Amino acid sequence: MKPHSQIARMNRRQLFLLGTAAMLANAMPSFTFAATQDIESRFMGASQLLVNHDLSPAVGARIAAFAQASYPNLGDMLDRITETAAARGASRVEDFFDAIPEGELRDFAFWVISAWYTGSSSGDRDATLFTYEEALLYQPTIDMVPIPTFGFSAPNAWGNDLYPLTDLPRF
Repeated sequence: MKPHSQIARMNRRQLFLLGTAAMLANAMPSFTFAATQDIESRFMGASQLLVNHDLSPAVGARIAAFAQASYPNLGDMLDRITETAAARGASRVEDFFDAIPEGELRDFAFWVISAWYTGSSSGDRDATLFTYEEALLYQPTIDMVPIPTFGFSAPNAWGNDLYPLTDLPRF
């Protein structure tokens, strides 16, 4: 029996269910992707208000993913921060931070600021690292303090001998 003859024998209910299942199967991945993009863009918007620097979207995506797993009401908190800034007509943190209510929302706002500056989720030993090279605390000294590494050179420059090595002293 040919496949098209099987479809011809289906009743309307079976055809409707088959079509609905196909639509849902195709729509789910894009819905999940769109929801993730929405959280990332909302996170970057709130972050730009809380941190007055050029922020990396790639780092923001990593921080947003961690925040989404850690804060069940992330979307609501991002909206409340953005709304608080909009109510004051603020474009920088100094103009609206005092209007963020004490408690979970203000703690979250402090966490976002800290994550961007330190490049990690906390000061704990088992913290998640989002970035080192693009952490805002590292930027003022980037030209003088190399990233700690086994090679005495720039990040990802393992094969470059920028500093001549001397023999170890013999005792």
